[in-house]
Amino acid sequence: MLEENSQTSDCKNPMVRTEYEKLGPEFQLARSLIRARLKKSWTLAALTRRVGMQQPNIARLEGGNYDRVSLPTLKKIARAFGAEIEIKLSA
Repeated sequence: MLEENSQTSDCKNPMVRTEYEKLGPEFQLARSLIRARLKKSWTLAALTRRVGMQQPNIARLEGGNYDRVSLPTLKKIARAFGAEIEIKLSA
């Protein structure tokens, strides 16, 4: 995932911006997880302790790898943040 500062400069290039926007939905969950964790000032290790998961599993989610992630897992992470899961389909 692009860091905030590099994202701003890289997105000035129309081709990079277009490709990044295509990936937006794939990285929406990753961005949400990272923002929520940083808002609480938690390290990745702190989040994994609160959720009861192994650190590599949380790191994969924050990296945008959602293979084998289940709704119960997402609910467990949301509870740790005091948040709710929203699922939305757009046509």
